[in-house]
Amino acid sequence: YIHSAYGQGFFTFYGGHGLHGASDRQRDFLRLGPDDHYDLAHFEFIMRALAELQARRPGLRLSLSLHCELPDILAAYTRIVQREGKLHGLPAYNASRPPHAEAMAIFLAAYLAHETCFPTINLLHLSSRKALAAAAMMVDLFPHLDIRRELTLGHLLLDDQNPAGAHAKVNPPLRSRDDVEALWQALLAGDIDWVCSDHACCASEHKQGAHDIFAARSGFGGAEYLLPALVSEGGRRGLSLNRVAQLLSLNPARRFGLTPAKGDIAVGCDADLVLLDPERTFTVHAADSPSAQGHTPFEGLELRGQVEQTWLRGQLIHQRGAPPGPPRGRYLYRS
Repeated sequence: YIHSAYGQGFFTFYGGHGLHGASDRQRDFLRLGPDDHYDLAHFEFIMRALAELQARRPGLRLSLSLHCELPDILAAYTRIVQREGKLHGLPAYNASRPPHAEAMAIFLAAYLAHETCFPTINLLHLSSRKALAAAAMMVDLFPHLDIRRELTLGHLLLDDQNPAGAHAKVNPPLRSRDDVEALWQALLAGDIDWVCSDHACCASEHKQGAHDIFAARSGFGGAEYLLPALVSEGGRRGLSLNRVAQLLSLNPARRFGLTPAKGDIAVGCDADLVLLDPERTFTVHAADSPSAQGHTPFEGLELRGQVEQTWLRGQLIHQRGAPPGPPRGRYLYRS
């Protein structure tokens, strides 16, 4: 798990798995002590420790962010998919990490939040219709829990038929087109709290084993397409610009303690602004990206809505693809 002043992130799928697939070196990867086990009990004890810390320091806004997949299900289905050999590429990886493993992990996470009296949890990068249903059930079952739901750009735009193959490998996997449409339905219904890029650059040399999806690393970048994609694809589906601003700025700023300075356009807020041309179209090409990743599974996607300028605290920091001066970012201290 990764912890900060405001909360922690927990990957429920570790066990026999690492970030990129099956692994027998979990202790080295997770830096576990000789008496530590990365299992549900470990997860429970983290929640109890957070609840105790919250009780001691009520002024802190703590939350626990969760990537929900059950490792036992992943391990079993990976063996089945590899043994049968009927599926290859992204469909094989999707089948090896089935949606019900995601849904079951959400059930466990919500119950442990209830059991440990730590109510503030974030369900990260939901990827399937079953995961969405599980999250909705947990919200209804435990109304005293403060459960927030997140989607990613990749899961909203791409599916397991993507021609990029191993270059589009990510966790949870890219799902079927039916799952993609379910994500959009939930987003338009107001059931999603924010959308992120889940930007995790992975160069081509780290995607080795393009003919073996299980040997390739997981993750890809795409932060630069986040706003244009929601304006373009979301706008086509009826998503308003105000709702886009909520999903990308206001809601996550509130959740992670960055307000009142961030997340809104109002007196007293930092003058963080994006100027976007909603009518200008462009085609995504990896060669045009400032990323060193060198490839993108969004290759060839036509988007409407080009970012022309970005302003940080009233200063221009990006104009038509290039920064006009030195970096001006600074560490943001949260309350």
